Amino acid sequence: MELWVLFGTFVLLMLIGTPIAFCLGVAAFATALYMKLPPLVIFQQLNSGMNIFTLLAVPFFIYAGDLMVRGGIAQRIIDFASSLIGHVRGGMGQVNIATATLFGGISGSAVAEAAAVGGLMIPQMKARGYGADYAVNVTSMAALIALLIPPSHNMIIYSISAGGKISIADLFTAGIIPGLLFALVLMLTAYVVARRRGYPTEPFPGFRRVGYLFLVSLPGLLLIAIIFGGVRSGVFTASESSCIAVFYALLVTVLVYRRMGWRDFVHATMGAVRTTSMVLLIIGTAAAFSYLMARLSVPALMIDFLNDISSDPLMILLLLNVLMLLLGTFMDMGPMIIITTPIFLPVVQAYGIDPVHFGVIMILNLGIGLNTPPVGAVQFVACAVGKITVWQAMRSIWPFYGASLVVLGLVTYIPEISLWLPRLFRGT
Repeated sequence: MELWVLFGTFVLLMLIGTPIAFCLGVAAFATALYMKLPPLVIFQQLNSGMNIFTLLAVPFFIYAGDLMVRGGIAQRIIDFASSLIGHVRGGMGQVNIATATLFGGISGSAVAEAAAVGGLMIPQMKARGYGADYAVNVTSMAALIALLIPPSHNMIIYSISAGGKISIADLFTAGIIPGLLFALVLMLTAYVVARRRGYPTEPFPGFRRVGYLFLVSLPGLLLIAIIFGGVRSGVFTASESSCIAVFYALLVTVLVYRRMGWRDFVHATMGAVRTTSMVLLIIGTAAAFSYLMARLSVPALMIDFLNDISSDPLMILLLLNVLMLLLGTFMDMGPMIIITTPIFLPVVQAYGIDPVHFGVIMILNLGIGLNTPPVGAVQFVACAVGKITVWQAMRSIWPFYGASLVVLGLVTYIPEISLWLPRLFRGT
Protein backbone atom coordinates (compact mmCIF):
# COMPACT_ATOMS: atom_id res chain seq x y z
CA MET A 1 0.00 0.00 0.00
CA GLU A 2 2.91 2.35 0.73
CA LEU A 3 4.11 1.96 -2.87
CA TRP A 4 0.63 2.77 -4.16
CA VAL A 5 0.62 5.96 -2.10
CA LEU A 6 4.13 6.92 -3.28
CA PHE A 7 3.72 6.30 -7.00
CA GLY A 8 -0.02 7.05 -7.12
CA THR A 9 0.46 10.52 -5.63
CA PHE A 10 3.38 11.17 -7.94
CA VAL A 11 1.50 10.14 -11.11
CA LEU A 12 -1.68 11.98 -10.12
CA LEU A 13 0.16 15.25 -9.49
CA MET A 14 2.07 14.90 -12.74
CA LEU A 15 -1.12 14.29 -14.73
CA ILE A 16 -2.66 17.53 -13.46
CA GLY A 17 0.42 19.51 -14.52
CA THR A 18 2.24 19.98 -11.20
CA PRO A 19 5.96 20.85 -11.58
CA ILE A 20 8.11 17.74 -11.26
CA ALA A 21 9.94 18.89 -8.11
CA PHE A 22 6.65 19.30 -6.25
CA CYS A 23 5.38 15.96 -7.57
CA LEU A 24 8.39 14.25 -6.02
CA GLY A 25 8.34 16.21 -2.76
CA VAL A 26 4.59 15.94 -2.08
CA ALA A 27 4.56 12.20 -2.95
CA ALA A 28 7.44 11.57 -0.55
CA PHE A 29 5.81 13.65 2.20
CA ALA A 30 2.42 11.94 1.80
CA THR A 31 4.03 8.49 1.91
CA ALA A 32 6.03 9.37 5.02
CA LEU A 33 2.81 10.46 6.74
CA TYR A 34 1.09 7.23 5.70
CA MET A 35 4.04 5.20 7.06
CA LYS A 36 3.92 7.29 10.27
CA LEU A 37 7.48 8.46 9.78
CA PRO A 38 8.47 11.84 11.27
CA PRO A 39 8.03 14.49 8.52
CA LEU A 40 11.47 15.77 9.51
CA VAL A 41 12.95 12.68 7.80
CA ILE A 42 11.81 13.95 4.39
CA PHE A 43 13.36 17.37 4.94
CA GLN A 44 16.60 15.76 6.14
CA GLN A 45 16.75 13.67 2.96
CA LEU A 46 15.96 16.72 0.84
CA ASN A 47 18.79 18.64 2.48
CA SER A 48 21.28 15.77 2.25
CA GLY A 49 20.38 15.29 -1.44
CA MET A 50 21.42 18.87 -2.22
CA ASN A 51 24.28 19.09 0.28
CA ILE A 52 26.81 17.15 -1.81
CA PHE A 53 30.12 18.76 -2.67
CA THR A 54 30.31 17.13 -6.11
CA LEU A 55 27.07 18.91 -7.07
CA LEU A 56 29.00 22.17 -7.22
CA ALA A 57 30.12 21.10 -10.68
CA VAL A 58 26.57 21.31 -12.06
CA PRO A 59 25.85 25.04 -11.50
CA PHE A 60 29.37 26.06 -12.54
CA PHE A 61 29.25 24.09 -15.80
CA ILE A 62 25.82 25.64 -16.49
CA TYR A 63 27.30 29.08 -15.77
CA ALA A 64 30.31 28.46 -18.01
CA GLY A 65 28.00 27.43 -20.87
CA ASP A 66 25.94 30.62 -20.52
CA LEU A 67 29.06 32.78 -20.53
CA MET A 68 30.37 31.08 -23.67
CA VAL A 69 27.11 31.52 -25.56
CA ARG A 70 26.94 35.24 -24.78
CA GLY A 71 30.66 35.80 -25.21
CA GLY A 72 30.96 34.76 -28.87
CA ILE A 73 32.63 31.36 -28.47
CA ALA A 74 29.71 29.50 -30.09
CA GLN A 75 29.78 31.73 -33.20
CA ARG A 76 33.50 31.15 -33.75
CA ILE A 77 33.07 27.39 -33.42
CA ILE A 78 30.28 27.51 -36.01
CA ASP A 79 32.49 29.50 -38.40
CA PHE A 80 35.29 26.95 -38.05
CA ALA A 81 32.98 23.94 -38.50
CA SER A 82 31.37 25.59 -41.54
CA SER A 83 34.72 26.11 -43.25
CA LEU A 84 35.72 22.53 -42.53
CA ILE A 85 32.72 20.51 -43.73
CA GLY A 86 30.25 22.99 -45.21
CA HIS A 87 31.05 21.77 -48.73
CA VAL A 88 29.45 18.36 -48.08
CA ARG A 89 25.91 17.80 -49.43
CA GLY A 90 23.49 19.51 -47.06
CA GLY A 91 26.55 21.28 -45.68
CA MET A 92 24.73 23.45 -43.14
CA GLY A 93 23.27 20.33 -41.53
CA GLN A 94 26.74 18.82 -41.27
CA VAL A 95 28.04 22.09 -39.81
CA ASN A 96 25.22 22.03 -37.25
CA ILE A 97 26.20 18.56 -36.04
CA ALA A 98 29.94 19.31 -36.03
CA THR A 99 29.32 22.50 -34.07
CA ALA A 100 27.15 20.63 -31.59
CA THR A 101 29.95 18.11 -31.07
CA LEU A 102 32.55 20.82 -30.45
CA PHE A 103 30.29 23.04 -28.37
CA GLY A 104 28.98 20.04 -26.40
CA GLY A 105 32.52 19.51 -25.12
CA ILE A 106 32.26 22.97 -23.57
CA SER A 107 28.65 23.39 -22.40
CA GLY A 108 27.73 19.87 -21.23
CA SER A 109 24.01 20.71 -21.56
CA ALA A 110 21.68 19.57 -24.34
CA VAL A 111 19.13 22.33 -23.70
CA ALA A 112 21.83 25.03 -23.66
CA GLU A 113 23.28 23.61 -26.86
CA ALA A 114 19.90 23.55 -28.62
CA ALA A 115 19.38 27.20 -27.66
CA ALA A 116 22.92 28.37 -28.49
CA VAL A 117 23.65 26.42 -31.68
CA GLY A 118 20.01 26.50 -32.81
CA GLY A 119 19.78 30.25 -32.30
CA LEU A 120 22.73 30.73 -34.63
CA MET A 121 22.25 27.90 -37.14
CA ILE A 122 18.50 27.51 -37.69
CA PRO A 123 17.92 31.05 -39.08
CA GLN A 124 20.96 30.63 -41.37
CA MET A 125 19.74 27.25 -42.62
CA LYS A 126 16.23 28.57 -43.34
CA ALA A 127 17.67 31.58 -45.17
CA ARG A 128 19.71 29.29 -47.44
CA GLY A 129 16.77 27.16 -48.55
CA TYR A 130 16.72 24.39 -45.94
CA GLY A 131 13.34 23.26 -44.62
CA ALA A 132 12.52 24.54 -41.15
CA ASP A 133 11.66 21.01 -40.00
CA TYR A 134 15.04 19.70 -41.23
CA ALA A 135 16.92 22.50 -39.46
CA VAL A 136 15.01 21.93 -36.21
CA ASN A 137 15.40 18.13 -36.28
CA VAL A 138 19.13 18.26 -36.99
CA THR A 139 19.60 20.81 -34.19
CA SER A 140 17.53 18.96 -31.59
CA MET A 141 19.13 15.56 -32.25
CA ALA A 142 22.68 16.93 -32.45
CA ALA A 143 22.17 18.68 -29.11
CA LEU A 144 22.03 15.25 -27.44
CA ILE A 145 25.75 14.77 -28.17
CA ALA A 146 26.46 17.16 -25.29
CA LEU A 147 24.97 14.59 -22.89
CA LEU A 148 27.64 12.03 -23.72
CA ILE A 149 30.92 13.90 -24.14
CA PRO A 150 32.56 15.64 -21.16
CA PRO A 151 31.71 17.76 -19.23
CA SER A 152 28.17 16.32 -19.21
CA HIS A 153 26.65 17.33 -15.88
CA ASN A 154 24.14 14.49 -16.24
CA MET A 155 27.07 12.09 -15.86
CA ILE A 156 27.83 13.82 -12.56
CA ILE A 157 24.19 13.46 -11.43
CA TYR A 158 24.31 9.75 -12.33
CA SER A 159 27.47 9.26 -10.28
CA ILE A 160 25.89 11.02 -7.29
CA SER A 161 22.65 9.01 -7.65
CA ALA A 162 24.76 5.85 -7.58
CA GLY A 163 26.07 6.86 -4.16
CA GLY A 164 29.25 8.47 -5.45
CA LYS A 165 30.79 5.03 -6.04
CA ILE A 166 31.29 5.48 -9.79
CA SER A 167 34.25 7.52 -11.00
CA ILE A 168 33.21 10.72 -12.80
CA ALA A 169 36.48 10.58 -14.73
CA ASP A 170 35.57 7.09 -16.00
CA LEU A 171 32.08 8.28 -16.96
CA PHE A 172 33.48 11.29 -18.80
CA THR A 173 35.89 9.04 -20.69
CA ALA A 174 33.27 6.37 -21.41
CA GLY A 175 30.99 8.86 -23.17
CA ILE A 176 33.54 10.08 -25.73
CA ILE A 177 33.40 7.25 -28.28
CA PRO A 178 29.58 6.85 -28.06
CA GLY A 179 29.27 10.63 -28.48
CA LEU A 180 31.48 10.66 -31.58
CA LEU A 181 29.69 7.59 -32.95
CA PHE A 182 26.36 9.35 -32.44
CA ALA A 183 27.69 12.42 -34.29
CA LEU A 184 28.90 10.27 -37.20
CA VAL A 185 25.58 8.41 -37.56
CA LEU A 186 23.65 11.70 -37.41
CA MET A 187 25.90 13.16 -40.12
CA LEU A 188 25.21 10.19 -42.38
CA THR A 189 21.48 10.50 -41.74
CA ALA A 190 21.52 14.27 -42.36
CA TYR A 191 23.44 13.67 -45.61
CA VAL A 192 20.91 11.09 -46.86
CA VAL A 193 17.92 13.32 -46.03
CA ALA A 194 19.62 16.39 -47.56
CA ARG A 195 20.47 14.49 -50.73
CA ARG A 196 16.90 13.25 -51.05
CA ARG A 197 15.56 16.78 -50.64
CA GLY A 198 18.17 18.32 -52.93
CA TYR A 199 19.65 20.74 -50.41
CA PRO A 200 22.69 22.81 -51.53
CA THR A 201 26.36 22.65 -50.58
CA GLU A 202 28.59 25.48 -49.41
CA PRO A 203 31.76 26.47 -51.33
CA PHE A 204 35.02 25.30 -49.79
CA PRO A 205 36.86 28.45 -48.57
CA GLY A 206 40.36 26.98 -48.89
CA PHE A 207 42.79 25.55 -46.36
CA ARG A 208 44.22 28.94 -45.44
CA ARG A 209 40.77 30.15 -44.37
CA VAL A 210 40.15 26.91 -42.47
CA GLY A 211 43.44 27.34 -40.61
CA TYR A 212 42.65 30.96 -39.76
CA LEU A 213 39.21 30.10 -38.38
CA PHE A 214 40.71 27.23 -36.38
CA LEU A 215 43.15 29.62 -34.73
CA VAL A 216 40.34 32.08 -34.00
CA SER A 217 38.21 29.37 -32.36
CA LEU A 218 41.16 27.70 -30.59
CA PRO A 219 40.86 29.63 -27.27
CA GLY A 220 37.35 28.28 -26.86
CA LEU A 221 38.22 24.76 -28.04
CA LEU A 222 41.12 24.55 -25.58
CA LEU A 223 38.61 24.41 -22.75
CA ILE A 224 37.65 20.88 -23.84
CA ALA A 225 41.23 19.70 -23.38
CA ILE A 226 41.58 21.55 -20.07
CA ILE A 227 38.43 20.02 -18.56
CA PHE A 228 38.94 16.47 -19.78
CA GLY A 229 42.71 16.38 -19.34
CA GLY A 230 42.56 17.84 -15.84
CA VAL A 231 39.85 15.50 -14.57
CA ARG A 232 41.25 12.39 -16.27
CA SER A 233 44.80 13.01 -15.04
CA GLY A 234 43.66 13.77 -11.50
CA VAL A 235 45.09 17.30 -11.50
CA PHE A 236 41.71 18.57 -10.33
CA THR A 237 38.28 17.12 -9.55
CA ALA A 238 35.10 17.56 -11.59
CA SER A 239 33.96 20.29 -9.16
CA GLU A 240 37.26 22.13 -9.46
CA SER A 241 37.23 21.78 -13.25
CA SER A 242 33.82 23.48 -13.39
CA CYS A 243 35.18 26.50 -11.49
CA ILE A 244 38.19 26.60 -13.82
CA ALA A 245 35.78 26.47 -16.79
CA VAL A 246 33.96 29.58 -15.52
CA PHE A 247 37.21 31.46 -14.89
CA TYR A 248 38.60 30.48 -18.30
CA ALA A 249 35.34 31.41 -20.05
CA LEU A 250 35.48 34.87 -18.47
CA LEU A 251 39.10 35.32 -19.56
CA VAL A 252 38.40 34.29 -23.15
CA THR A 253 35.16 36.24 -23.59
CA VAL A 254 36.35 39.42 -21.85
CA LEU A 255 40.05 39.63 -22.72
CA VAL A 256 40.46 37.60 -25.94
CA TYR A 257 37.17 38.00 -27.86
CA ARG A 258 36.05 41.15 -25.99
CA ARG A 259 32.38 40.29 -26.51
CA MET A 260 31.26 40.04 -22.88
CA GLY A 261 29.63 43.30 -21.76
CA TRP A 262 28.23 44.02 -18.32
CA ARG A 263 24.64 43.36 -19.43
CA ASP A 264 25.58 40.00 -20.97
CA PHE A 265 27.46 39.08 -17.79
CA VAL A 266 24.45 39.87 -15.61
CA HIS A 267 22.06 37.94 -17.88
CA ALA A 268 24.37 34.91 -17.93
CA THR A 269 24.73 35.00 -14.14
CA MET A 270 21.00 35.32 -13.48
CA GLY A 271 20.21 32.61 -16.03
CA ALA A 272 22.65 30.23 -14.36
CA VAL A 273 21.17 31.01 -10.92
CA ARG A 274 17.62 30.29 -12.09
CA THR A 275 18.63 27.05 -13.81
CA THR A 276 20.67 25.92 -10.81
CA SER A 277 17.85 26.58 -8.35
CA MET A 278 15.46 24.46 -10.42
CA VAL A 279 17.99 21.63 -10.80
CA LEU A 280 18.89 21.53 -7.09
CA LEU A 281 15.25 21.56 -5.97
CA ILE A 282 14.56 18.58 -8.23
CA ILE A 283 17.67 16.78 -6.95
CA GLY A 284 16.67 17.38 -3.31
CA THR A 285 13.07 16.19 -3.65
CA ALA A 286 14.18 13.23 -5.80
CA ALA A 287 16.62 12.23 -3.03
CA ALA A 288 13.72 12.05 -0.56
CA PHE A 289 11.70 10.06 -3.10
CA SER A 290 14.62 7.67 -3.67
CA TYR A 291 15.07 7.20 0.10
CA LEU A 292 11.51 5.92 0.40
CA MET A 293 11.94 3.63 -2.62
CA ALA A 294 15.01 2.09 -1.01
CA ARG A 295 13.18 1.75 2.33
CA LEU A 296 10.30 -0.02 0.54
CA SER A 297 12.74 -2.40 -1.27
CA VAL A 298 11.80 -1.29 -4.77
CA PRO A 299 15.16 -2.44 -6.30
CA ALA A 300 14.70 -5.94 -4.86
CA LEU A 301 11.14 -6.08 -6.16
CA MET A 302 12.37 -5.01 -9.61
CA ILE A 303 15.02 -7.76 -9.64
CA ASP A 304 12.41 -10.38 -8.69
CA PHE A 305 10.04 -9.10 -11.38
CA LEU A 306 12.71 -9.24 -14.11
CA ASN A 307 13.88 -12.68 -12.94
CA ASP A 308 10.37 -13.94 -13.58
CA ILE A 309 10.64 -12.71 -17.17
CA SER A 310 14.21 -13.70 -18.07
CA SER A 311 17.65 -14.33 -16.60
CA ASP A 312 19.49 -13.35 -19.79
CA PRO A 313 21.44 -10.07 -19.32
CA LEU A 314 20.84 -9.14 -22.98
CA MET A 315 17.09 -9.46 -22.53
CA ILE A 316 17.24 -7.52 -19.24
CA LEU A 317 19.03 -4.66 -21.02
CA LEU A 318 16.39 -4.69 -23.77
CA LEU A 319 13.57 -4.52 -21.21
CA LEU A 320 15.26 -1.69 -19.31
CA ASN A 321 15.87 0.23 -22.54
CA VAL A 322 12.21 -0.06 -23.54
CA LEU A 323 11.12 0.99 -20.05
CA MET A 324 13.45 4.01 -19.99
CA LEU A 325 12.37 5.08 -23.48
CA LEU A 326 8.74 5.01 -22.33
CA LEU A 327 9.45 6.86 -19.07
CA GLY A 328 11.54 9.44 -20.93
CA THR A 329 8.52 10.51 -22.96
CA PHE A 330 6.85 12.13 -19.94
CA MET A 331 9.63 12.88 -17.44
CA ASP A 332 12.61 15.19 -17.67
CA MET A 333 16.10 13.72 -17.70
CA GLY A 334 17.49 14.93 -14.35
CA PRO A 335 14.68 13.55 -12.18
CA MET A 336 14.63 10.34 -14.21
CA ILE A 337 18.32 9.72 -13.51
CA ILE A 338 17.91 10.39 -9.79
CA ILE A 339 14.75 8.28 -9.45
CA THR A 340 15.67 5.29 -11.62
CA THR A 341 19.38 4.89 -10.85
CA PRO A 342 18.80 3.49 -7.31
CA ILE A 343 16.28 1.07 -8.84
CA PHE A 344 17.98 -0.02 -12.05
CA LEU A 345 21.65 0.00 -11.01
CA PRO A 346 21.36 -2.86 -8.46
CA VAL A 347 19.43 -4.80 -11.11
CA VAL A 348 22.10 -4.51 -13.81
CA GLN A 349 24.89 -5.16 -11.31
CA ALA A 350 23.10 -8.35 -10.25
CA TYR A 351 23.42 -9.48 -13.87
CA GLY A 352 27.12 -8.55 -14.09
CA ILE A 353 26.71 -5.39 -16.19
CA ASP A 354 29.36 -2.72 -15.63
CA PRO A 355 27.87 0.40 -13.92
CA VAL A 356 29.94 2.73 -16.13
CA HIS A 357 28.60 1.00 -19.24
CA PHE A 358 25.05 1.21 -17.91
CA GLY A 359 25.54 4.90 -17.13
CA VAL A 360 26.27 5.62 -20.80
CA ILE A 361 23.24 3.56 -21.85
CA MET A 362 21.00 5.46 -19.43
CA ILE A 363 22.28 8.91 -20.45
CA LEU A 364 21.81 8.19 -24.17
CA ASN A 365 18.43 6.54 -23.65
CA LEU A 366 16.98 9.32 -21.50
CA GLY A 367 18.56 11.90 -23.84
CA ILE A 368 16.38 10.54 -26.64
CA GLY A 369 13.45 11.26 -24.32
CA LEU A 370 14.40 14.94 -24.37
CA ASN A 371 13.41 14.87 -28.04
CA THR A 372 10.15 12.98 -27.52
CA PRO A 373 6.79 14.63 -26.77
CA PRO A 374 4.98 15.34 -24.53
CA VAL A 375 7.94 16.32 -22.29
CA GLY A 376 10.79 16.95 -24.72
CA ALA A 377 12.68 19.99 -23.46
CA VAL A 378 15.30 19.99 -26.23
CA GLN A 379 12.69 19.61 -28.95
CA PHE A 380 10.59 22.42 -27.47
CA VAL A 381 13.59 24.77 -27.49
CA ALA A 382 14.57 23.90 -31.07
CA CYS A 383 10.98 24.27 -32.31
CA ALA A 384 10.66 27.63 -30.57
CA VAL A 385 13.87 28.84 -32.24
CA GLY A 386 12.75 27.47 -35.63
CA LYS A 387 9.24 28.92 -35.21
CA ILE A 388 7.44 25.68 -36.06
CA THR A 389 5.18 23.42 -33.99
CA VAL A 390 6.34 20.18 -32.40
CA TRP A 391 4.00 18.22 -34.67
CA GLN A 392 5.54 19.80 -37.79
CA ALA A 393 8.94 18.61 -36.59
CA MET A 394 7.62 15.17 -35.67
CA ARG A 395 6.41 14.46 -39.21
CA SER A 396 9.98 14.29 -40.55
CA ILE A 397 12.10 13.39 -37.52
CA TRP A 398 11.81 9.61 -37.92
CA PRO A 399 15.11 9.05 -39.80
CA PHE A 400 16.90 10.79 -36.93
CA TYR A 401 15.00 8.75 -34.33
CA GLY A 402 16.06 5.64 -36.22
CA ALA A 403 19.70 6.77 -36.18
CA SER A 404 19.60 7.39 -32.43
CA LEU A 405 18.07 3.96 -31.77
CA VAL A 406 20.78 2.30 -33.89
CA VAL A 407 23.46 3.99 -31.78
CA LEU A 408 21.62 3.04 -28.58
CA GLY A 409 21.56 -0.59 -29.70
CA LEU A 410 25.28 -0.58 -30.55
CA VAL A 411 26.22 1.06 -27.23
CA THR A 412 24.00 -1.36 -25.31
CA TYR A 413 25.21 -4.60 -26.83
CA ILE A 414 28.85 -3.75 -27.58
CA PRO A 415 30.18 -2.74 -24.12
CA GLU A 416 33.67 -2.01 -25.47
CA ILE A 417 32.33 1.09 -27.23
CA SER A 418 31.94 2.61 -23.77
CA LEU A 419 34.53 0.70 -21.73
CA TRP A 420 37.59 0.51 -24.00
CA LEU A 421 38.72 4.11 -23.48
CA PRO A 422 38.35 4.16 -19.65
CA ARG A 423 40.29 0.90 -19.45
CA LEU A 424 42.97 2.36 -21.71
CA PHE A 425 43.40 5.40 -19.46
CA ARG A 426 43.43 3.22 -16.34
CA GLY A 427 46.03 0.96 -17.95
CA THR A 428 43.88 -2.16 -17.44
